[in-house]
Amino acid sequence: MPRLKSAAPVFPVSDVGATLRWYKEELGFSGDAVPAAEPFVFAIVWRDQVEIMLMRLEGYQKPDLYQRRSGGVWDVYLRMSGVKEFYEAVKDKLEIKKPLARQPYGQWEFEVKDPNGYILVFSEPIE
Repeated sequence: MPRLKSAAPVFPVSDVGATLRWYKEELGFSGDAVPAAEPFVFAIVWRDQVEIMLMRLEGYQKPDLYQRRSGGVWDVYLRMSGVKEFYEAVKDKLEIKKPLARQPYGQWEFEVKDPNGYILVFSEPIE
């Protein structure tokens, strides 16, 4: 029986190089881009088992949809371990959309806005 193994969000961005550097410097991701020199047209950033793909779309500006839903509009939901420690490491240097909080559905979560306006939610089950 065929099985799916993973999924990776693909974010259109106007500057792949700047976005790649942000994910590396601010969130500790690794990454590769093509072609070999800027301006890059595509990149993959990864950390542990998570991948995010970046696709250059010249002049692209992501619409700000966050307020269109009472709980915010998310672009990627990242499940992890050590979310409290990770939050402490990044909270003073990133744009935190929502601080770390215990959710009624059994998760610790916080939300970060990347430089292109994408909302990343980092979560861990409450023990």
